Amino acid sequence: MFEIATALSSVAPVLQNGGWEPEAAQHLATAAAALAVGLAALGAGIAERGIGAAAMGAIAENEDLFGRGLIMTVLPETLVILALVVVFVV
Repeated sequence: MFEIATALSSVAPVLQNGGWEPEAAQHLATAAAALAVGLAALGAGIAERGIGAAAMGAIAENEDLFGRGLIMTVLPETLVILALVVVFVV
């Protein structure tokens, strides 16, 4: 896992220095953006799996916890929204 992070972190200096052709750099930036949003969505989905199960169990015991369970279930989706914002800003 560490080797993947090292390989991906070495892309930024190359793009900043213009070491590659502009067209290839644009394709690499698009691929990196797609990877970032995809991994954020995957992480949010994994988080929601556990949170949703716990929220349903809590709501089954006490119906007053519906609002808290809903907020906790939706909270990981903010990661995906922030990833999309970063993609559009960059």
